Amino acid sequence: MGLRLHYIDGQTPLAEEEIAGLRIPGIATRGELDEFEQQNIEQAIQWTLSRSFKTERVFTVDFIKSVHRRMYADVWTWAGKFRETEKNLGVLPWQIALELKKLLDDALFWHENKTCTPDEIALRFKHRLVSIHCFSNGNGRHSRLMADIIIEKLFRLPVFSWGLANLSDTGDPRAAYLKAIKTADQGDYKLLLAFARS
Repeated sequence: MGLRLHYIDGQTPLAEEEIAGLRIPGIATRGELDEFEQQNIEQAIQWTLSRSFKTERVFTVDFIKSVHRRMYADVWTWAGKFRETEKNLGVLPWQIALELKKLLDDALFWHENKTCTPDEIALRFKHRLVSIHCFSNGNGRHSRLMADIIIEKLFRLPVFSWGLANLSDTGDPRAAYLKAIKTADQGDYKLLLAFARS
């Protein structure tokens, strides 16, 4: 039968070759896929809870890839690997490494020089990371986990609530989240800061 995906607003469609990277051949629906991905993500969250991380490690390409791999490796063969296809958002594939390096350098500067509040540093990082769109799928969830790692492990503050909702589903919380992201695209982070702590 094969996997048939229906996409909601803000989701990035997978190319056929990316769908072919599914490790679990019996998955046929978005609901089944979400369930397996969520199990894998929960394992990644458990991994972060039991460890401490230094700034110099968190703000590296290897760490970015490692977190994505931990979140999706049980489901996708391409987990933790930069995408090779163009998407409806994000930079061109050949620009990913360059843009990510710029972001990581900026983040180290923000952290070392305390250029803004811890929440804003974590959320600016999250926003830029998802804008680059490093991976074929899971960029929103990955960037939110990265923001949680930054705020909890580097600043010793509580993780974000993200509206206390499943942002992979349609509904008011997702609409509010996407509005906050689009406002951040214009350089205004107030809505995203408020949503992340709501």
